[in-house]
Amino acid sequence: MNFIISSTSLLRHLQSISGVLSTSNSLPILDNFLFEINDGQLTVSASDLETTMRTTLEVEANESGKIAVPAKLILDVLKNLPDQPCTFLVDKATYSIEIAYDNGKSKMVGYNGDEFPRVPSIERSSSIKIAGEIISKAINKTLFATGNDDLRPVMSGVFCQFSPEDITFVATDAHKLVRYRRTDSEATGSSSFILPKKPLNLLKSNLTGTEEVLMEYNESNAVFTFNDIVLICRLIDGKYPNYDAVIPKENPNVLTIDRAQFLSSIKRVSIFANKTTHQVKLKLAGSELALSAEDVDFSNESNERLTCNYVGDDMEIGFNSRFLMEMLNNIESTEIRLEMSEPSRAGLLMPAVKDNENEDILMLVMPVMLNR
Repeated sequence: MNFIISSTSLLRHLQSISGVLSTSNSLPILDNFLFEINDGQLTVSASDLETTMRTTLEVEANESGKIAVPAKLILDVLKNLPDQPCTFLVDKATYSIEIAYDNGKSKMVGYNGDEFPRVPSIERSSSIKIAGEIISKAINKTLFATGNDDLRPVMSGVFCQFSPEDITFVATDAHKLVRYRRTDSEATGSSSFILPKKPLNLLKSNLTGTEEVLMEYNESNAVFTFNDIVLICRLIDGKYPNYDAVIPKENPNVLTIDRAQFLSSIKRVSIFANKTTHQVKLKLAGSELALSAEDVDFSNESNERLTCNYVGDDMEIGFNSRFLMEMLNNIESTEIRLEMSEPSRAGLLMPAVKDNENEDILMLVMPVMLNR
């Protein structure tokens, strides 16, 4: 099984799927890339059992075959080669791999390709086509709000809900929640599932935003096909919490303020906040917002005043400054709205003006009890 391929082209394709490789694999075979050749096409796969990624590229080859190639070795060799054709000579009997290039050659030992785990086939699946830009934006807007609690795996992923009217992506860790909805993409039926963090990060790093993504899914797996990449991942099993129930409906107190000004003020004030609660207090009265933070243990405190547009009763409410900063960093509009009902209930953060009519983004943040 011999083939010729450009070193930079192969490196680019291997790097695009190398994010799947795990440092702590249960099976040694998973530390390899699977190379399969059929009809002059090379398909390279990487897997960690939960997630598998495949990419396809053209090669010069006369025969078919497959072999598992040590991932770290092949990546290191290709990274240090200038762009040139490389000839791979594979001995099927001993699994030895020789790579010949302009001024030398390297040898390594691979493994039997048949030992590589088989990719699950998706049966009875539904499918939807989504613009790459929508998926990558949805991931960027929601991923930061996912939880890290191993005891509640459902909250460590992003909940996707498809309906004939719109598609919705939700992430929460019980302290903050993000709901990202698009009305310019719709599915034929209604369905919902939870996507794990790792495949979402892999999608995020491989999507350019100009492609169309075909997404197929059933109860246990999802497959994303775009450009020359196929990503197959196992879905998180479990029931997602009813996120609609926690979004307060009546929020008469509305603060509208310049996003950048609000963000930089929180950044400065939060330096003096308590290191465990990260609490920043917002005091709203008339057209003035007073921000303050203090760390009683070290007698540190900071106060700032900002002019804003506020409609509602005077109120004092505390939030975790880190959550507020993360959310403000993930909203792109010039002005934001913070809607509140009372100091003990969640506040809703959203762009004051929609840049895109088809996009609806809502962020919820739980308050921190104020120490009187």
